[in-house]
This record gives sequence, C-alpha cells and structure tokens, in this order.
Amino acid sequence: MEQKINCAEACVNGCVLGDKCPNVEFREAAAQFIEDTSLDKMLEIAEERMRRRMTEPPKWVFPDDQ
Repeated sequence: MEQKINCAEACVNGCVLGDKCPNVEFREAAAQFIEDTSLDKMLEIAEERMRRRMTEPPKWVFPDDQ
C-alpha cells in the first residue's frame, strides 16, 4: 500500500520514505539533471524563464459566481 504524505512538508530535510517514496523517479531525474547540467546552464535556464515570465501578460483568475 502506497503511503500518502505531503513531501513538501514532510521531506524538507530529505526523503522520509526512502526507497518506498512514490516520487523516486522524479528524484532520480532531478539528480541526473544536476549531474549532467553545469551551473552556468542552470542559471541560463532560470534567467530565460524569468525573462519570459516578466514579459507574459498577467493571468487573471476570477472566482466562480455563485
């Protein structure tokens, strides 16, 4: 049976479920990305995303009228 936990809260200091973590594939993909990508490239990716975000029009969210 798969345990349901809020990883953002429970695992702030590291994964608490270890090998039973339902998000193992994401952890492995992130580790591979960090290993294969230079810090300069990561900063370039982040700067590009911030630039795009600053030039995108605002997204307005209206609550449903009830």
